[in-house]
Order: sequence, then structure tokens, then C-alpha cells
Amino acid sequence: MIRDPETLNLLLDSVSRFVRERLVPNEPLVAETDEIPADIVAEMRELGLFGLSIPEQYGGLALTMEEEVRVAFEIARTSPAFRSLIGTNNGIGSQGIVIDGTEAQKQHYLPRLAAGEIIGSFALTEPGSGSDAASLRTSAVRDGDHYVLNGTKRFITNAPEASIFTVMARTDPQKKGAGAISAFIVEAGTPGLSLGKIDKKMGQKGAHTCDVIFDNCRVPAANIIGGKEGVGFKTAMKVLDKGRLHIAAVCVGAAERMLDDALAYAMERQQFGKPIAEFQLIQAMLADSKAEIYAARSMVLDAARRRDAGDDISTEASCCKLFASEMCGRVADRSVQIHGGAGYIAEYAAERFFRDVRLFRIYEGTTQIQQLVIARNMIKAAAA
Repeated sequence: MIRDPETLNLLLDSVSRFVRERLVPNEPLVAETDEIPADIVAEMRELGLFGLSIPEQYGGLALTMEEEVRVAFEIARTSPAFRSLIGTNNGIGSQGIVIDGTEAQKQHYLPRLAAGEIIGSFALTEPGSGSDAASLRTSAVRDGDHYVLNGTKRFITNAPEASIFTVMARTDPQKKGAGAISAFIVEAGTPGLSLGKIDKKMGQKGAHTCDVIFDNCRVPAANIIGGKEGVGFKTAMKVLDKGRLHIAAVCVGAAERMLDDALAYAMERQQFGKPIAEFQLIQAMLADSKAEIYAARSMVLDAARRRDAGDDISTEASCCKLFASEMCGRVADRSVQIHGGAGYIAEYAAERFFRDVRLFRIYEGTTQIQQLVIARNMIKAAAA
């Protein structure tokens, strides 16, 4: 099934224990301070969590997709901020280099990303382009051995902490659409690169986003991913296919945590002389949540195995992201409902998770974009 079940189980056990013993107890502190403690970040580095999906020759663990989603099931059973910090290094922040980077680019950046020495970030969304990624306006004009970048990126995860950015920019102003877009590695501190103020968000305290602004930012031509123009959009789509599957797994883990909390509360909360878990309408919410989580988990594992087998899983990844993120939202709502008034109080995790998981239905492709991807792929396949 996988490369080494025994080694994987040891990894899953250590991650699960780390989540229970270190991350869950620190959830209130992260929510209050909007920061992940430095000692927690150091422990994440020691566990190898920053390099889960980076190839072994560059210092990573080179997990298969199935192994990666299994780890995501565990790491997502706590505040999403913890996973978000390591998530960009394993996903959208590194995978453009892993998939399409030159060997020189891989050797220069991947070992440091895997070790957690640097944090990666993925800069695609703009003030005027989000779901319509091909309409982005950030420009990159060749000038000798450099490209000059101008434009603004918005809602960029981990930008305040990032050391490098994978930036999508338009290298051919005459050409419309995706074929004119290239991907660049831009290092923090490059003259002309600046950051906006950290966004105040509905949830996910401790996971930071902000604008990334390019004002005549000169980037070495050697930093164009893959060494050639015009393939950046294809790189981005490959990265997002993998990312959507990962986020679907995160939705499953978060939903499992919320259901565990709701069940524990229902078994101890007494009304009319007995635990509310004995009331059938409460049982219905618990049962619906369990069934939907099981369905989502099964979908994610199936799609991950297909990707590991070399299949094109564009449709399946979108199916997983669509179903799992919507499922997670329903479980969050039921969790608050089962908690009753307590679910609306910040003292209980149900209130925080209700806000945190709302983002899952938006980023890395909204639910509506997933619907379009699925339907268009179906039509294309039927017409072939």
C-alpha cells in the first residue's frame, strides 16, 4: 500500500502525540496572542514537519500523497494556524520548485525549506484577480539578466514570515490568458518588495496574511521557475491540484476534532435528568457528522492513492475539496448547536473552530470554482 507502514505509523503516532500534548494545550495562547510560540516552531522543525513532501535528496521526508494526507488528518486536529505555518513549505510554497524548478533552484532552496530554516509563500491572488487567476496583472519585464516586477498580491498566507515567494507574473503583455504567465522565486528583502499590514481576519489567529507589493522589484532571470517563460500558470495549477487534496484532508481532521469535542460535551451535559447524548435529535447530528466525515476521509484516501499511481486527479481533487470543505462547515455548525449556549462562548473550542474552518470553503479554489472544474472536466471527457 505504502513504502513502509511501520515507519509511517511511528510518524503518525509522534505527530498525534505532539498535537495532543503540545499543540492543543497552546490553542488558547495562539488565539489570544496571534502568534505561534517559538519553542513550538522549533519542535516542529525537529519533527521534520516542514519537509514532509520535499524529496529526500533535499532533506525532506518525501511522503507519498497518501502518507501526506494521513499526516494531515492528525495535524489538523488542532488550531489550523499550526498546520498553516508548515503547510506552505510542504505545499504551495515549495511544490512549484519541486515540480518544475531547475536542479540549481531545487538545490539552493529545498534543503532550507525542508529544515524550516526559511518559510515559503505562494503569491498568486491579486486585488483584481482571485478565482480568475489567469487575469492577473502583476508584470515582469525582462531587463538584461533581470526581470522587473510591478504589482500587488493579496491575502498571501505566511507572507509576514516568508523568506521566499513563488510569484506569478505576466511576462508577455501582448498575450492574453494563462500562456503569458511565468513563475518567479523572489527572496524577501529584495529591493522593491514590501509588505502591507497584517490582515485582521474572521478566524485562524496565528496564521498571518498580508499584501505583497512589487515596485520595480529586480529579480534575477535565473529565478524564473523552470528557466523559461510562459509555463507559470501550468505550474500553479499543478501545485493547486495537490494543495486541494491536502486541504480536503485538513477538513477531515478538523471535523473529527470538532465531532470528538461535541460528543464529549453531549455525554457530560445533563438536561431533563440525563445526558443530552441520549436525546435522538442530538444523536442525529452526531450520526450525520460521523457519516459525512467517513465519506470525506474515504474520498481523500482514494484520490491520494490515484495520484500516487500516476493518475490525473484534477477532477477527484476538486471533488474532495468541494465535499470535504462543505462537510467541515456543516460539522462546525452542528458542533456549536450541540454545545448550545456554550458553543457561542470563546471558552470552548467549538466557537473558535466555527470561525477557523470557514476559510476552507474559500482558499485554494472556492466551492464554486471546484464545481466549475468538475463540470468542465466531465464535459471535456464526454466529448473526447
